[in-house]
Amino acid sequence: MNRFYLLGFILLVMCLHYACETESFIVDSDAQLEFSQDTVRFDTVFTEIGSATRSFRILNPHSERIVISAIELGGQTSQFRLNIDGVPTSSANDVVILPNDSLWVFVEVTVDPDMPLSSSPYVIEEQVFFLTNGNEQVVQLEAWGQNANYIPNRFSAGAFTRLSCDNDSLIFDDPKPYVIYGVLIIDSCHVALPPGTEIFVHGGLARTDEDVIFNDGLVAFTNNASLQSRGTVDNPVLITGDRLESEFADVAGQWSGIRFLPGSQGNRITNTKITNSLVGVRVDSSSVLRMENVEISNTAGPGLVGLHSTIIGENVLVADNGSFSGLFQFGGNYSFFNSTFANYQGQSSALRLDNFICIGGDCSRGALTNRLNAIFTNCIIFGNDADEIQLQDVFDGDEPSQFNYTLTNCIVAVDELIDADQFPTFFDNCTDCINATLEDELFIDQEMRDYHLDTLSIAIGQALPLPIIQNDLDGNLRDPSTPDIGCYEFID
Repeated sequence: MNRFYLLGFILLVMCLHYACETESFIVDSDAQLEFSQDTVRFDTVFTEIGSATRSFRILNPHSERIVISAIELGGQTSQFRLNIDGVPTSSANDVVILPNDSLWVFVEVTVDPDMPLSSSPYVIEEQVFFLTNGNEQVVQLEAWGQNANYIPNRFSAGAFTRLSCDNDSLIFDDPKPYVIYGVLIIDSCHVALPPGTEIFVHGGLARTDEDVIFNDGLVAFTNNASLQSRGTVDNPVLITGDRLESEFADVAGQWSGIRFLPGSQGNRITNTKITNSLVGVRVDSSSVLRMENVEISNTAGPGLVGLHSTIIGENVLVADNGSFSGLFQFGGNYSFFNSTFANYQGQSSALRLDNFICIGGDCSRGALTNRLNAIFTNCIIFGNDADEIQLQDVFDGDEPSQFNYTLTNCIVAVDELIDADQFPTFFDNCTDCINATLEDELFIDQEMRDYHLDTLSIAIGQALPLPIIQNDLDGNLRDPSTPDIGCYEFID
């Protein structure tokens, strides 16, 4: 009998062994994990040091076991902490999930809103990475680290929101900063930004239900809306991206930019800094914008765009742009005084002027035209190329009234532009201009993005006196008889 018991035991062990062997692992690289949610949000805005915990499940929807080769929390100094299937850790390897089973991941974050923004920014974003059979998936983590005004709310990323105040005024006068989410279309509302207002725009890529990908973080004003940005020299308005960690300080294209849609009137931007966007400011057809003491810098695309619009600028700095610093198309009316367009970053010119817009993108179906009137007085238009001005007249000079440009006491960089087949009479329209080269002293240090004038700058004392412009971008008094060209006056 003992012999039969022994034989039965051996057979049982063998059956169990082979049964386990038949429960195989899925190795298909197309095999996907599923998650109970693709974004874990901590929807509490902390006004004091606090912690919060959220959770999600990793699901194996397959009929075989699956091995997650690696689970890892992104970020070197993460403010998030993980607990994976009961084990506190920031990473795990070779995690097995049984067929049609799941495991829990708990996420905790501790926020100190009194920490500097470099340590506790307005929006704290990271990802948990999952590597399975060579296939990478992510779960987004999102928390809010500072107490601020979130407009329209903290869950509007990737959404289009229309803000209206029934043709009344909306003053951003709360001492807390403002964080804008998604695409904010301001309609029937006149927005005022008092001195010291700080606006941080949450950007990035977003996707519509039709799987159309677009750049998020746009502030647009309709023909029934306007913007009055009322900064002062000592207390300017700041509009920038919401990623203020040190590694994002000089990252362009973090948000889409500011756009005045066709017909927007009464817009004025004073003592304001706009930075780190895709396009700095775009002014569409028939819209009007006046700028005084404004800096638009570090854009992934053009800094300032005018499309058949009216823009007047004094003491404006447009610099460090991935495309044109100033791009004025399809005609319009543009007047700039004591301004600097400096393009050392991209391959595009510092300034482009034209009087048409293509139909169909490549002009294969013709073009629409509009008269151009452009005036630049005491301006620096310079960069790292021999030609930093690009002019294109669709009429090739046959209708002079359709392409009017005048430059007075400006520093420019032109070479091939004045060839016989382009604009050989350029300097007939550029009175008392200086055609500079990279050998000339101009700025303190353009590589460090300092566009104040060097002690030997060729811009010193070369401007036309303009009594209406008594100060420079920094608020320094200009010499009344021999002022300097550009947005900055040289100060000993």
